[in-house]
Amino acid sequence: MSFQQGLSGLNASSKSLEVIGNNIANANTYGAKTARAEFADVYAAALNGTGTNEVGIGTNLSAVAQQFTQGSITTTSNPMDLAINGAGFFQVTDGKNPTEYTRNGQFKVDRNGYVVNNQQQQLMGYSANAAGVIAPGQAKPLQLPTGNVAPNPTKAVAIGMNLDARLATTAPASGPAINYADPTTYNNATSVSVYDAKGQDVALTYYFQKSATDTWKVFATANGVDVGSGGTGSPAPITTVTFPPNGSAPTAPTAPVSFNVPAGTNAAGAATLPIAGMTLDLSKTTEFGAAFSVTSLTQDGYAAGQLTGIGIAANGIVTANYSNGQSRAVGQVEIANFRNPQGLQSVGGNAWSRTYASGDPTTGVPGDGNLGSLQAGALEQSNVDLTGELVDMITAQRIYQANAQTIKTQDQVLQTLVNLR
Repeated sequence: MSFQQGLSGLNASSKSLEVIGNNIANANTYGAKTARAEFADVYAAALNGTGTNEVGIGTNLSAVAQQFTQGSITTTSNPMDLAINGAGFFQVTDGKNPTEYTRNGQFKVDRNGYVVNNQQQQLMGYSANAAGVIAPGQAKPLQLPTGNVAPNPTKAVAIGMNLDARLATTAPASGPAINYADPTTYNNATSVSVYDAKGQDVALTYYFQKSATDTWKVFATANGVDVGSGGTGSPAPITTVTFPPNGSAPTAPTAPVSFNVPAGTNAAGAATLPIAGMTLDLSKTTEFGAAFSVTSLTQDGYAAGQLTGIGIAANGIVTANYSNGQSRAVGQVEIANFRNPQGLQSVGGNAWSRTYASGDPTTGVPGDGNLGSLQAGALEQSNVDLTGELVDMITAQRIYQANAQTIKTQDQVLQTLVNLR
């Protein structure tokens, strides 16, 4: 008599229940993947060749295979939460052990600015230089900036507007070329804040004075100081704009006009630095018979700014947003994929490590090739089907009871033989 079959069946059912129990326990674990117990029958090898009447000696656990199907994606209120929609794994490292791979995107920023998970492993990707240019190459831990962004002095101003051709000339017949306190000496004005080397704002006001038909003089003040004369003499224009008879784009100047902004005192009473070589682009200016209107007014400077938030795009680019309205790429997440994900070895903490069976990882940025895209402010839920697991648990329980019955029956038969007289 052999109890081997029933005993192996009990062991197999017990292992199946363990796998089901682990799946149910991780039904609410982000990034977890359901596992399936796979069994194989067992036969004793025949010493003198194959036999046609061999009886199997039971079953054994062949593999516990994880199923890497896509889990549902749920949104969160944390911009550092990441979900991969498609194939791929995040790469995380503690700097000592081999790189691990995970689908759990619950990331945070530590005291040093590194993006880490709950195991304090650092997310890997590409870094960016000070200008925000990302250089793909060897992935390394992503570190977000912790300091302020330096100010950038204004170098160029561009104005798109229409000067009303119907207006009369306002150039004074005598005296100063313009009186900024007297609106009758000019036709229109507009202002823009520019920045010096310290990031201090300078109130730059442009005045447009029609001096003749199709001819306009442009004056400017910086914090109330005349720009054309540098604040040392009578007001002087920084340029004269000439239009063709149809009032379209100016015939002069055809290139941006360069001028120097003198030092001054801003509204807060602070001394501002001079700005040398600033340019003014008036190529988008027209002179039609319509009211004065400014359609665009841009300048390329900004004040110093503090980090206010982080944004992560679908392609993995991490963007830092600053209080001065600027944004800059500071890195890009790199993800990895495997030819045989089921060959990965579970190491706990929602992570896997590569093995010979999984093959080497194929890395790239999200969205490239067969790699999935990222969704920020979202997490991938476990792909465990709780209803199916409960049904499988009932089935495994019944199989366990049936295998116990085979052992009981074998025992009764053996008892009958022992009782033969």
